[in-house]
Amino acid sequence: MKVYESEEMYLETILNLKNKKSLVRSVDIVEELGYAKSSVSKAVNLLSKKGYIEIKNNGEIILTLSGKQKAERILERHQVLMRALIKLGAEEVSAEENACRIEHVITDDIFELIKNFINKTE
Repeated sequence: MKVYESEEMYLETILNLKNKKSLVRSVDIVEELGYAKSSVSKAVNLLSKKGYIEIKNNGEIILTLSGKQKAERILERHQVLMRALIKLGAEEVSAEENACRIEHVITDDIFELIKNFINKTE
């Protein structure tokens, strides 16, 4: 997996977890993704160094403003792409898996075209 993909995936996961529960810690990410603790620890430290998250003394992970904005953009891409794939006839599970892949490589201009098209047809 490429670094930018894992950054985005981790940010999206943190945002999703934060929407489900009040306190997000590394162990929650481990459970959600099924990754090794060491892998999650490396990713969390990288996100902290890049200024996307803060790690509190109690282990709580908080998205910074830039981290939250990036995570929200990723989540929007995922949701729009999933809706588009379902609208095209994909099964929900397949749409979910493929939206995860596409959201990391699609260019902004093509994403905006898809988003505008989906919004007009709904």
